[in-house]
Amino acid sequence: MCTYITVTAPVDGSAKRADGSWFHVSEAMAYFDHPVHAMADHTLNLDFVDRSKGPGARVAVELTAASARALVAAITEALDAAPAELTA
Repeated sequence: MCTYITVTAPVDGSAKRADGSWFHVSEAMAYFDHPVHAMADHTLNLDFVDRSKGPGARVAVELTAASARALVAAITEALDAAPAELTA
Protein backbone atom coordinates (compact mmCIF):
# COMPACT_ATOMS: atom_id res chain seq x y z
CA MET A 1 0.00 0.00 0.00
CA CYS A 2 1.35 3.43 -0.90
CA THR A 3 1.09 5.97 1.89
CA TYR A 4 1.94 9.13 -0.08
CA ILE A 5 3.06 10.62 3.25
CA THR A 6 5.73 13.21 2.46
CA VAL A 7 7.18 15.77 4.84
CA THR A 8 9.50 18.50 3.55
CA ALA A 9 11.84 20.65 5.62
CA PRO A 10 14.22 23.45 4.71
CA VAL A 11 17.79 22.51 5.60
CA ASP A 12 21.20 24.12 5.34
CA GLY A 13 24.06 21.70 4.78
CA SER A 14 26.17 19.80 2.29
CA ALA A 15 26.08 16.41 0.61
CA LYS A 16 28.73 14.43 -1.23
CA ARG A 17 28.22 13.01 -4.71
CA ALA A 18 29.58 9.65 -5.80
CA ASP A 19 32.34 11.46 -7.72
CA GLY A 20 33.60 13.00 -4.47
CA SER A 21 32.37 16.54 -5.12
CA TRP A 22 30.24 18.34 -2.57
CA PHE A 23 27.10 20.40 -3.13
CA HIS A 24 24.84 22.52 -0.95
CA VAL A 25 21.52 21.00 0.17
CA SER A 26 18.59 23.29 0.90
CA GLU A 27 15.69 20.88 1.27
CA ALA A 28 15.08 17.50 2.86
CA MET A 29 12.14 15.24 2.16
CA ALA A 30 11.07 12.30 4.29
CA TYR A 31 8.46 9.88 3.02
CA PHE A 32 7.35 6.40 3.97
CA ASP A 33 6.67 4.34 0.88
CA HIS A 34 7.97 1.57 -1.36
CA PRO A 35 11.75 1.69 -1.78
CA VAL A 36 13.49 1.73 -5.13
CA HIS A 37 16.47 -0.36 -4.07
CA ALA A 38 16.32 -1.46 -0.39
CA MET A 39 15.17 -4.99 0.24
CA ALA A 40 12.03 -4.18 2.25
CA ASP A 41 8.34 -3.74 1.51
CA HIS A 42 8.31 -0.16 2.81
CA THR A 43 11.06 2.19 3.92
CA LEU A 44 11.52 5.68 5.22
CA ASN A 45 13.05 7.44 2.24
CA LEU A 46 15.15 10.55 2.73
CA ASP A 47 16.07 12.88 -0.10
CA PHE A 48 18.47 15.77 0.39
CA VAL A 49 18.37 18.17 -2.55
CA ASP A 50 19.24 21.54 -4.00
CA ARG A 51 16.51 22.07 -6.59
CA SER A 52 18.37 25.03 -8.10
CA LYS A 53 21.11 22.66 -9.30
CA GLY A 54 18.84 20.15 -11.05
CA PRO A 55 18.29 16.41 -10.54
CA GLY A 56 22.00 15.65 -10.08
CA ALA A 57 22.06 17.56 -6.79
CA ARG A 58 20.31 14.84 -4.80
CA VAL A 59 21.27 12.27 -2.23
CA ALA A 60 18.73 9.57 -1.41
CA VAL A 61 18.63 7.09 1.48
CA GLU A 62 16.15 4.26 2.08
CA LEU A 63 15.91 2.95 5.67
CA THR A 64 13.75 0.32 7.31
CA ALA A 65 11.43 1.74 9.96
CA ALA A 66 13.61 0.29 12.74
CA SER A 67 16.75 1.79 11.20
CA ALA A 68 15.06 5.18 10.77
CA ARG A 69 14.00 5.19 14.44
CA ALA A 70 17.54 4.25 15.48
CA LEU A 71 18.89 7.11 13.35
CA VAL A 72 16.46 9.59 14.96
CA ALA A 73 17.64 8.43 18.41
CA ALA A 74 21.31 8.72 17.38
CA ILE A 75 20.81 12.23 15.99
CA THR A 76 19.01 13.33 19.16
CA GLU A 77 21.72 11.80 21.35
CA ALA A 78 24.52 13.50 19.40
CA LEU A 79 22.80 16.90 19.49
CA ASP A 80 21.96 16.58 23.19
CA ALA A 81 25.59 15.68 23.99
CA ALA A 82 27.02 18.71 22.18
CA PRO A 83 27.53 21.95 24.09
CA ALA A 84 24.37 24.07 23.90
CA GLU A 85 26.23 27.09 22.54
CA LEU A 86 27.23 25.04 19.49
CA THR A 87 23.69 23.89 18.66
CA ALA A 88 21.75 27.10 19.26
